[in-house]
Amino acid sequence: MIHSALEHVPGAWVAGDEVYGRNPGLRIYLEEQRVGYVMEIAATDRMATPSGPLAVKEPAVLLPEQAWQRRSAGTGTKGERFYDWALIDDHADTAGVRWALIRRNRNSGESDFFRCYVPRAVPLSRLVAVAGRRWRVEESFAQGKNLAGLDEHQVRM
Repeated sequence: MIHSALEHVPGAWVAGDEVYGRNPGLRIYLEEQRVGYVMEIAATDRMATPSGPLAVKEPAVLLPEQAWQRRSAGTGTKGERFYDWALIDDHADTAGVRWALIRRNRNSGESDFFRCYVPRAVPLSRLVAVAGRRWRVEESFAQGKNLAGLDEHQVRM
């Protein structure tokens, strides 16, 4: 499906939840196609650092307060969805740039983590916008299930 979509939408981005973010085959395919992505990962997923591989949550707690930027992930049902965001440099080469993106809830302090790739560096605001789009897609799926009654019934073929 992604291959077909990319034929019709050049310059597209891919956003995904943890299931997709933890799929190395999908990430490799997207990077080979030079398609930017922002996909959620687990806090325990490992990333390369000068000190060796670490769980992504480990360098995140060492970030200074000035590394965090308040940005909106888009409009939600109650208005703008503001979070604190930070980037951890992962890897850059001729194939592109890879980061770990962290989203911190401003009230609870809980964090979510994302793997990001782009063929050329982009500003944090672009990665945040892509991460925020996933929420809209999930909302659309939830509404569609509700409208079609799929939230109340199970269909077997």
